[in-house]
Amino acid sequence: MERRGAYAFSAALSGAFLLSCLLFAAINRRQRGPYMDEAFHVPQAQAYCQGRFLQWDPMITTLPGLYLVSVGIVKPAAWLFGWTGSVVCSAGMLRFINLLFTAGNFYLLYLLLFKIHQKNKAVSDFQRILSTLTLATFPALYFFTFLYYTDPGSVFFTLFAYLMCLYGNHKTSALLGFCGFMFRQTNIVWAVFCAGNIAAEKLSEAWKTELQKKKDEKNFSRKGSFSDLFRILKFLIEYLISPKNIVRLTALTWPYIILVIMFFVFVFINGGIVVGDRSSHEACLHFPQLFYFLSFTVFFSFPHLLTPTKIRKFFLSLQKHPVMYSLTAVISLFLIWKFTYVHKYLLADNRHYTFYVWRKIFQRHELVKYVLVPVYMFAGWSFVDTLQLKSIFWILMYFVCLLAATVPQKLLEFRYFILPFLIYRLNIPFPSLYRQILELAFYTVVNAVAFYIFLNKTFQWPNSNEIQRFMW
Repeated sequence: MERRGAYAFSAALSGAFLLSCLLFAAINRRQRGPYMDEAFHVPQAQAYCQGRFLQWDPMITTLPGLYLVSVGIVKPAAWLFGWTGSVVCSAGMLRFINLLFTAGNFYLLYLLLFKIHQKNKAVSDFQRILSTLTLATFPALYFFTFLYYTDPGSVFFTLFAYLMCLYGNHKTSALLGFCGFMFRQTNIVWAVFCAGNIAAEKLSEAWKTELQKKKDEKNFSRKGSFSDLFRILKFLIEYLISPKNIVRLTALTWPYIILVIMFFVFVFINGGIVVGDRSSHEACLHFPQLFYFLSFTVFFSFPHLLTPTKIRKFFLSLQKHPVMYSLTAVISLFLIWKFTYVHKYLLADNRHYTFYVWRKIFQRHELVKYVLVPVYMFAGWSFVDTLQLKSIFWILMYFVCLLAATVPQKLLEFRYFILPFLIYRLNIPFPSLYRQILELAFYTVVNAVAFYIFLNKTFQWPNSNEIQRFMW
């Protein structure tokens, strides 16, 4: 990083942190006590602060990574600054941990953008910093900077693991992946994603060699017909059944393999992936989650995905491949028909935005979920189209991880989409400066509205004196 770029980055990080601190103070003045899931997280962390490490709230579904890190930060800080009494491990103090994680995420996002797009010399330091600021304030993530939730820490360790993977430090990456797993068990998927990056790179090299041998690289189109896809799948199977290739990949990915083995041991001993409250977090094949994620991505990336050029290209693709799109539509309709699940929380908890999305859109009529199939198809096409610079094996690997991270979730909750969205957004080509500014402005407006509603549009449930607030 040049000196001028370093100064600009430091100014952006410092400014973002200062504004976050001011917003943090405002939120903590208005909501002093634990809210929503904080009612479980805060007492659990306070028990750890008091040395009661065997105490556990059975309603908590995640492992104790957040509480262990919190104690590891708060207790030394209390000793260093002489804090005593209720301030130590108070709700405000614990929330501040996530403010630190958010600052770390800002730095990691910048490093990831630099590493992933380092070959693109046309990208300036200003554009890179602008994209970093945009992703660091991604509304579905930034909101939880100010509450004691697992999301900022989960994202921090997962992004850190991804960065180390890209730099070839796979043992460090696997260790960080374990930390991410301790924050949220489903993060094991992104440890597999890191291993998949290695496999995708080796497969791409072997595929290029294969094409050169047959001298038909010019005749191959990644966006082409089913015959091209069949050739790729045939090559993939032949590559993966070769003992020599398996040994080579195992030698490269063994730290992640050990982590995955540890995960399966945990699932076997625990009797499932969820630690507590299993009746409300049962795994299922909820395939429409993929459609919800694609719609979510189009909404938050509309400057890149929802453009006149994209729409025109999509209709041209429809005319060119009518059979393929017809088959895709039929499969989508079948998946919606047979695999749509509605979680009891989605219907009952009117504090979350998803409650209103479901009620205002999907509950208007039984046919709405089927009518939206063309929207999902455009979202999926546009999503894949923006990844055209990635190898076909990287795209296949990412989609496998995306399915693993979203489909088993019965509950529609935007927080589950944060990591797959960020990884997708990091890997698309750098947009124009105009689109970057539009994206940042959109995120700023969404965040301002969300925080205004959270702070000012409170309500109460019947037969309850507690103040309720709207949130992601």
